[in-house]
Amino acid sequence: MDRRSFIKKAGLGAGGIAAGTALAAPAIAQSTTDLVIVSTWPRDFPGLGISAQRLAARIGELTDGRIAVQYFAAGERVGAFDSFDEVASGNAQAYIAADYYWKGKHPAWAYFTAVPFGLTYAEIDAWIKYGGGQELWDEVAGEFGLKNFACGNTGVQMGGWFNKEIETADDLKGLKMRIPGLGGDVMAKLGASPVSLPGGQIYENLVSGAVDATEWVGPYNDYFMKFYEAAKYYYYPGMHEPGSQLAFGMNRAFWDSLSPTDQAIIQAACNEENARQMAETNAQNGVYLDRLINEHGVELKQFNDEVYDAFGEAAEEVFEETIQHSDLAARTHESFAKARSEIGRWMLLADTGYTQQRNRVLGITV
Repeated sequence: MDRRSFIKKAGLGAGGIAAGTALAAPAIAQSTTDLVIVSTWPRDFPGLGISAQRLAARIGELTDGRIAVQYFAAGERVGAFDSFDEVASGNAQAYIAADYYWKGKHPAWAYFTAVPFGLTYAEIDAWIKYGGGQELWDEVAGEFGLKNFACGNTGVQMGGWFNKEIETADDLKGLKMRIPGLGGDVMAKLGASPVSLPGGQIYENLVSGAVDATEWVGPYNDYFMKFYEAAKYYYYPGMHEPGSQLAFGMNRAFWDSLSPTDQAIIQAACNEENARQMAETNAQNGVYLDRLINEHGVELKQFNDEVYDAFGEAAEEVFEETIQHSDLAARTHESFAKARSEIGRWMLLADTGYTQQRNRVLGITV
């Protein structure tokens, strides 16, 4: 009883303790971290551009503005293909891009976007997160002072827009085609002349005849590029980008300076957008394919087996040359090929097996 009386008189009851604790807590000013993001995509461009802007805004939202994000679309701060150097140098903290653009710096970069006869969205997501892909990505990115995460995917791409029909592999000879990455190397093996152009420059080059053909993404993204004004044949499926993964690449010193909480928030935002962009792309591609065909008279064409077999043979030559580059390139290809075989077998049995039978029963056709 004496003890209770002492506590009561001293104001140390539950309410007193809580009040005392609240009054004693120091006010802590919230510091902000600046995050400048540059992108390879045009501002407000449906699909790719909107996805990048959505991710930039999301990081700010999840941190209540504690990470102060400034986003610059292609050409607003630096050119699209200058994004890599801008971030590696520390002039900006992050880029949103397709990492196969940097294959000239190291061929292993291509595997973390898409390579010919590569991985679909579900497959590359599994490889990156659970098949050793992220560790290899960290290794190649680390050589350039970067840290990268997947932040989007556009799924299986169309084969491209052509101003003539492609009936045999010989029809590709002498063709000037905008196609980056190892897919461009495959086309070169077949006698085409691959050209690398940022998205904002493709239309003018196609209309002027500077290029004869182009790949881009799929109906949703392609519709707004108005390629149908210069090329009427729209081929599928693309062998070059079966699950084009996009990247949020950060300056490594910036990444290392972040708290574990902020690192987790950024990674969570990237994971969210990775799934969200794929869902948006799948939801919109069918809608815009109908518009291209019905509103603009686009002719949908399928690459025949002869052409696809030629793609496959050329791709194997490109891979053989790629793995000769370095030990890292060889290990990246080996890991990718293992994932393609193991995950691909399961996908063939499960997803592909099911959708083929479902579509047959329901009469769903192209």
